[in-house]
Amino acid sequence: MTTLLSLERDHPAPLYRQIYGSFRARVLAGELRAGDAVPSTRDLARELGVSRIPVLEAYGQLLAEGYFEARRGAGTFVSAALATHDEEKRQMRGERRVSANAAALPPYERPSWAERLGAFQLGQPELRAFPVSTWSRLVGRYSRNVPVRALQYGDAFGLVALREAIAAYLRTSRGVRCDAGQVFIVSGSQQALDLSARVLLDAGDPAWVEEPGYWLVHHVLEAQGCRIVAVPVDNEGLNVAAGTKRAAKARVAFVAPSHQSPLGVTMSASRRLELLDWARRAGAWIVEDDWDSEYRYDAKPIASLQGLDRNARVVYTGTFSKVMFPSLRLGYAVVPPDLVERFAAMRRAMDLCPPYLAQAPMADFLAAGHFARHLRRMRPIYARRRRLLVDAIAREIGAEVVGDAAGMHVAMFLDRCRSDVDLAARALERGVQVSPLSASYLGKPRQGLVLGFGNTPESAIAPAVRKLAEALEPA
Repeated sequence: MTTLLSLERDHPAPLYRQIYGSFRARVLAGELRAGDAVPSTRDLARELGVSRIPVLEAYGQLLAEGYFEARRGAGTFVSAALATHDEEKRQMRGERRVSANAAALPPYERPSWAERLGAFQLGQPELRAFPVSTWSRLVGRYSRNVPVRALQYGDAFGLVALREAIAAYLRTSRGVRCDAGQVFIVSGSQQALDLSARVLLDAGDPAWVEEPGYWLVHHVLEAQGCRIVAVPVDNEGLNVAAGTKRAAKARVAFVAPSHQSPLGVTMSASRRLELLDWARRAGAWIVEDDWDSEYRYDAKPIASLQGLDRNARVVYTGTFSKVMFPSLRLGYAVVPPDLVERFAAMRRAMDLCPPYLAQAPMADFLAAGHFARHLRRMRPIYARRRRLLVDAIAREIGAEVVGDAAGMHVAMFLDRCRSDVDLAARALERGVQVSPLSASYLGKPRQGLVLGFGNTPESAIAPAVRKLAEALEPA
């Protein structure tokens, strides 16, 4: 029986919760079935080398919840009432339908960069330089003194103090025209994109996306059952004329004008005005994803598209995950005034409200200037890494590099490469985690790689590029 139980002495959960959780998980998984005998509390305590008290507590909970039953004079068993559940679990007969939208999504696979840190992972800031002590102090302050009102359901918009701090930051640093009443706190920019699609699009509606573009936008639109219209991106950003030819009456355009993903292009002023004019004439909306524009190296940060909008057609979204740390899962959406009530209604239907204990420390982190100081400290670090990476690629590979003016990634074209997916796999075998550029295309892809440099130390950049060059297939 001890081989079935997971028990860790240094685990933060008490022993009885670990024993209870292990038994419960194995009953639900069918590893312990209705009528199976379980050891006596005395025998199990001896096998596990623990006091009998946590075993008694665990068994008491399992008996109370109906997973175990006690038989006088015979011992303790998995409840016979679970036999129907066991049979249903084994058989799983009959049609097992899901929605067409869910079926259209590709299978979920945990990405390799989520398992471990490595050279050139996308979306990874330099975590070792984050002011953990400052952040921990703020989190600790609110964790130790949680007001009773914070234990209740919160506002669908989010914490007022955080919304005010974000509105002030966006007005001064990104040129966004907003007040706190237009700001929604969300679980990262991905939820902001999903929320926007739910409010603005019906199944079958056409929506523009950048080609190549952010692949998770494609998933959002597939889940909504929308018609995805791929609009090419050139060195001025989204080609509005091409989009108009393909779907002039599209309902929404999803764009990243300040630092496009994955090519890193900045949309020109003329294209921005052209896109806003199209939205006005078509009665369409624009969702501006400003996910990675805080870091700009050769010029000042580019002002937002939303700040140019005089017709309130732009939903502006952003995230703190790329600047601070990915697991924070905290972002925001700035919504046109006449859409605020509909966004609030949809947000309530999705998940009621954001969690208090992430928002309160973030409000202080912004208001006290810690966020701005962290940005200033990281800009020269990322600038050096960018230059080292671009130089190493030119020296070792000789490929064309784009998107190095801002953000924490660059893209390089490898037109003679037969398969950038295979190349990325060979690079991973050498400990280099790059992303294939072709994965960002909906139509005919261009071969290449996307390399993040945020979490790659300066000393590791040149050796990692040499390994990448070794992985390149013969010409």
